[in-house]
Amino acid sequence: MRVLASEYMYWAKNQAAVRYALGSSEVPACALDRWPIAIADLELDGRSRYRYPPLREAIARHDGVTADRVVMADGTSMANMLAMAALIAPGDEVVAEHPVYEPMVAAAQFLGATVRSFERRGPDFAIDPGEVERAVMPKTRLILLTNLHNPTGNLADAATLRAVADIAVRVGAHVLVDEVYLDAALPSQQTAALLGDRFVVTSSLTKCYGLSGIRCGWIIASPELAERMWRLNELFAVAQSHAAERLALIAFEHLHEVASANAALLQHNRALANAFFASRDDLECSPMTGGITAFPRLISGDVNALYRLLVERYDTSIVPGRFFGAAGHFRLGVGQPTEIVAAGLERLGAALDSLK
Repeated sequence: MRVLASEYMYWAKNQAAVRYALGSSEVPACALDRWPIAIADLELDGRSRYRYPPLREAIARHDGVTADRVVMADGTSMANMLAMAALIAPGDEVVAEHPVYEPMVAAAQFLGATVRSFERRGPDFAIDPGEVERAVMPKTRLILLTNLHNPTGNLADAATLRAVADIAVRVGAHVLVDEVYLDAALPSQQTAALLGDRFVVTSSLTKCYGLSGIRCGWIIASPELAERMWRLNELFAVAQSHAAERLALIAFEHLHEVASANAALLQHNRALANAFFASRDDLECSPMTGGITAFPRLISGDVNALYRLLVERYDTSIVPGRFFGAAGHFRLGVGQPTEIVAAGLERLGAALDSLK
């Protein structure tokens, strides 16, 4: 049956706001008015700028590729949809990691693909190329990964990604890597797109930069695939909002400044989360070494009951693991201001204690 919606995205967009948002998976919003911006800078003349070259070139510089490999899209979700629409057809097979970011699988199923899974096993959820190889079949045309892994934050290194690409080559598949969290990795990492044309990668200025409102997403692919995706975008959106493109270009001019502040925040908040995990005998979670999210396992009890208790009594949120195919886990984010994360962890501890 064709999938026509993302259950996770609908749930996420319709939750009541809470003060202690451990369910958030991004850094604090970046206020663009911190830099001098005039209305004239947004070129509000009613025109669109086809494949806006200055922004395309800024994205290319950010990822260390040539501009002919860059396709712009409205956020990472649209980038994933465009990439998959260019790479798969109805009846094709897609192999996806598990736990999995559900909107990626939903998009593949919307496009008519059959989805098989390979396991990323806890507690660290690293990719085992042997698991990938066992899942891949002759009809596989695409392997779906997130790096850093959403929801766990695990980093796949270049050797692991090359091993997955070798498997893809044997059946004529591509590897799509959603890298929206990669700029929060420690140590810093290069995009998988630099490992060869077998890789197609997507990202945006959302999770690591707090700029979700301008919907600046992109795809990096071979020039031939990139052109195919641009032509597909003419079916979906024709062109991006030019005012948003201009704001994105201004953001790229100041991206190092934004990233530097976020790096210190995340380092401090990860240490708070790791101390919290180490203090709990009712949770299992590998220490956070980078990234914005963790995926603790509740050793006993009902994660959905924990979620309801946190929202109703403690004004705090988490994301139940059922949305990633792992009902005994929950996703926890450490990207918000330290006072929010610290107080949220205290409230999570109190909720866990009350359920014993």
